Amino acid sequence: MDPERARELLATERKRIENALSRLGHQDDGELSSEEDAAGLATDLYQDEFDSGRAEDLREDLAAVDRAEARLAAGTYGLSIESGEPIPDERLEALPTAERTAEEEAR
Repeated sequence: MDPERARELLATERKRIENALSRLGHQDDGELSSEEDAAGLATDLYQDEFDSGRAEDLREDLAAVDRAEARLAAGTYGLSIESGEPIPDERLEALPTAERTAEEEAR
């Protein structure tokens, strides 16, 4: 894959992840109404737990972008970290942070 195209894909992926991270989080206005009940509090708790898990997943995705950018700088982007075999451009277009070929990933 052309290094410039790889940089573009990784920058787009980084921006997508950072935007998703910035949108996470329970928006609490700090006001409790007399109508607020246990169900409402449970919903808020569930949303906070969900957002926390999602944030962890997104941080892992961001770390994958960091690793891909390091491989790009080292000249090994597009090669499997497992076998050294080339990762098809089509796979990198769909998943710019791919570290292995589809066959290796399936195992």
